[in-house]
Amino acid sequence: MQNQNPNPDAQAPEDAPDLDTDSLANELEQLRGALGDLREEALRERAELENQRKRLARDVDQARRFANEKLLSQLLPVLDSLEAGLKAAGDATGPLKDGLELTLRQLLKVGEDNGLAQINPEGEAFDPEWHQAISQLESPGAEPGSVLQVFQKGYALNERLLRPALVVVAAG
Repeated sequence: MQNQNPNPDAQAPEDAPDLDTDSLANELEQLRGALGDLREEALRERAELENQRKRLARDVDQARRFANEKLLSQLLPVLDSLEAGLKAAGDATGPLKDGLELTLRQLLKVGEDNGLAQINPEGEAFDPEWHQAISQLESPGAEPGSVLQVFQKGYALNERLLRPALVVVAAG
């Protein structure tokens, strides 16, 4: 009778020699190592994706918080002009001064609603991160390093400096 086995190299199970348990154990360890490596890689990729998601959410939040930065910084001279107009009006009363005050309050309210905060440090300690000193004056009644006069108010947008306050500082 002829051998009808399509694969002549394959042996029948009863003819199989005892398999080498050491080589199987080595192969099993290699496979376990490869599986561990794949698990670590999957964890790293998952962590990287999570970090990317958090970074993207943080970037979107920053973009949202500072989207109006250019517009608000362009409005600062308008606020300065309104304040200068009110200062020039002095003690005078009338509809023009009332209109200027109302317009200034409305603009400041819109700015505040969008994260704009005024920096008016008169009487406070000089802070070079928020104030820009334009001169120093001897002032016997003032604490050295304190702000004596504010020439131009500063502004911050969501706690980030938009424009420093221009100030005169008491000499020490």
